[in-house]
Amino acid sequence: MTNSIKEIEKNEVIFIIGSNTKETHPVIANFMVRAHRKGAKIIVADPRKISMCRFAYIWLNHRPGTDVALLNSMAHVIIKEGLLNKEFIESNTTNFEDFKKHIEQYTPEIGEKITGVSKEKIIRAAITYGSSRQAAIYFTMGITQHSHGTENVNAISNLVLLTGNIGREGTGINPLRGQNNVQGACDAGCLPNVYPGYQRVDIPAIRQKFESSWGVKLSPEPGLYATEISEAILKNKIKAVYVMGENPVLSDPNVSHSRKAFQSLEFLIVQDIFLTETAQLAHVVFPAACFAEKEGTFTNTERRIQLVRKALNPPGEAKEDSWIICALAGKMGYPMSYSTAEEIFEELASLWPALEGITYNRIKEKGIQWPCPTKDHPGTTYLYKGGFPRGKVPFMIVKYEPPYETVNNDYPFILTTGRVLHKYHFGSMTGKVKAINIYDPGTYAEISPEDAERLAIKEGDSIKIISPRGSIITEARIAERVKRGEIFMPIHYINAPVNVLTNNIALDKHAKTPEYKVCAVRIEKI
Repeated sequence: MTNSIKEIEKNEVIFIIGSNTKETHPVIANFMVRAHRKGAKIIVADPRKISMCRFAYIWLNHRPGTDVALLNSMAHVIIKEGLLNKEFIESNTTNFEDFKKHIEQYTPEIGEKITGVSKEKIIRAAITYGSSRQAAIYFTMGITQHSHGTENVNAISNLVLLTGNIGREGTGINPLRGQNNVQGACDAGCLPNVYPGYQRVDIPAIRQKFESSWGVKLSPEPGLYATEISEAILKNKIKAVYVMGENPVLSDPNVSHSRKAFQSLEFLIVQDIFLTETAQLAHVVFPAACFAEKEGTFTNTERRIQLVRKALNPPGEAKEDSWIICALAGKMGYPMSYSTAEEIFEELASLWPALEGITYNRIKEKGIQWPCPTKDHPGTTYLYKGGFPRGKVPFMIVKYEPPYETVNNDYPFILTTGRVLHKYHFGSMTGKVKAINIYDPGTYAEISPEDAERLAIKEGDSIKIISPRGSIITEARIAERVKRGEIFMPIHYINAPVNVLTNNIALDKHAKTPEYKVCAVRIEKI
């Protein structure tokens, strides 16, 4: 997030797109509701009538995969109505004239034709957001999990640049991170093309800095993205895989493809706190300690680094993740002599200036938000106060392209996937909680009343959902919150893993993120 959670209550306009905030980020949703009660106008853009629509000033129920067309049409209206922030554009951006010319074609009428949202709603939403200088945009994987996810994010950035809603309190571009320490994992370099601190592996000066610190020669070539690994295994380019805290046999798109790949490995190591479906295929399993059984730091969605203290000893032979990695590295001929997690953090801070001012002692009582460059710096509540670190930033020319997979006679429905409040990811933890399973024992798919009537499907009927990749059986739930021609399934249920259906070929060309949110299927009543 460019801004902080506490600033949400200072927003005049809250634009939520691709985020079922009330169920996936309930604490943040409560801040949004409080802002609403103070007079903030909430715009929700989502194909389903999600819980936040209760508080929405406008609900834009666009077709799945049409985000760019919706956002470009809003930008068109903001320019036409003269709501743009000319001073900010002149001082902080480039490429505006080319962008303005490009966006002329995305009239509200064109937006309506592509998205299914009425032109009146598009105009109203654009004027609401564009009229405010204290507006913020919040999004999650409903934006990024598309074959054009990067373009979706660029289109959001264009709206922010048009209005200058960044670099000040109560504004910003705020991606809400999907898991508890995914921000910290990315900060620490768990990406294929960067070292810690998002420092690129293909820049010689950066690479030399890390080579000097680590005492090894490093490759200038980026690694594979997670979604490329299964295909590389099947092409015999990868023979061994080390999986830590992930469950790709359930989480990857087209899991039949992933399972085939992981079953064919010569050597598979899995490091986890439970024997996941992927761990059941492993040649070696390293039992890991959970968060309450180790020291370390978590970085939350607002960039706040917080200290985690050990509350109890891990069971059996389970060890801290860092202990396992250091022990394995030593066996492979590269000694890692860290004795505590604090030492690892100190090294990270020495290599990334944004953390240089943060120490364990400073975050004993309260976390600090990076960047924090010096020991007396209080941390940064919002980014870009003095402008962008690289100078002026360009408006991006973003063209609407349809989703990779669209409906046809054989597969006339669009399936979109998501999460629910009381379940977490693929159920490795919450699937083992008896009380939760009593409340919600199994999988389901939401289908519109019109489609249910046409297919003679009643509430609770068993249905088969079929895509070009495979099929699953689930329970039908008739719900007005989904539109005709669309169905929704949660991702969490092992007894009907939704990623049997999703597409492993449709990847974002930049980030290689799968198109989980748009998948062509058909429905058969059992």
